Amino acid sequence: MSYTVSDRLLIIVTNILGNLSLLAFLVFMFMGSLDVIRLKIGEVEALLLNSFLSIAFFIQHSGMVRKSFKRRSTPLIRENYSGVVFSIASSLLLLLLMVFWQKSNFMIASAHSDLRWLLRLIFGLALLGFLWGARSLGSLDTFGTKRMRRNVEGKTTKPTRLIIRGPYLWIRHPLYFFCIVMIWACPDLTADRLLFNVMWTIWIIVGIILEERDLVSQFGPDYIRYQSDVPMLIPTRAPLSRK
Repeated sequence: MSYTVSDRLLIIVTNILGNLSLLAFLVFMFMGSLDVIRLKIGEVEALLLNSFLSIAFFIQHSGMVRKSFKRRSTPLIRENYSGVVFSIASSLLLLLLMVFWQKSNFMIASAHSDLRWLLRLIFGLALLGFLWGARSLGSLDTFGTKRMRRNVEGKTTKPTRLIIRGPYLWIRHPLYFFCIVMIWACPDLTADRLLFNVMWTIWIIVGIILEERDLVSQFGPDYIRYQSDVPMLIPTRAPLSRK
């Protein structure tokens, strides 16, 4: 089998939107609101809009990633396209959130001097930790295009294996851990940033709980054993010995 023009275009669009949304989100976590579009609304209305944008992303992202949604959507979305459809939808909603997020003028706290630089250092270390965790997963299909390529080329998709190496020896969800650290490492805590920090931290924790159920269903006793040996999110014990 060979790629059609629509397949190639879909892969290009997916990669562009995915990388653009991730870059915008990274800048947002580091700098705060991008302040792209400033609407003429009050503080309360702005926070409500920010909350709505976040909840819309949470529902889409957490809903589409569940196995139950994939089963229901199979008649509409072919399995080899499900990854890129999910990626495009998530990227568009994340970009929408970044563009319309309203910056608050109310400053709750702001770090200065050495503390500010310390928070920047923590952010940088957390970003390196996130990249370390992603690298430890091996061939990570970030935007769902690799599976699509395999199907188009007639190659079978290899079964997903339980990866336990790198930061996964310390905690079960290092990517989420480092993401939470980056979220809270912003030195300027405005009202909108506090809202973002709290909402997204809660969503990540809820997402972990839901993902744990899927992982137990997928890997069975191996993951249950992993749960008993390694903490979920906070590294509170010595790392798991390599086998």
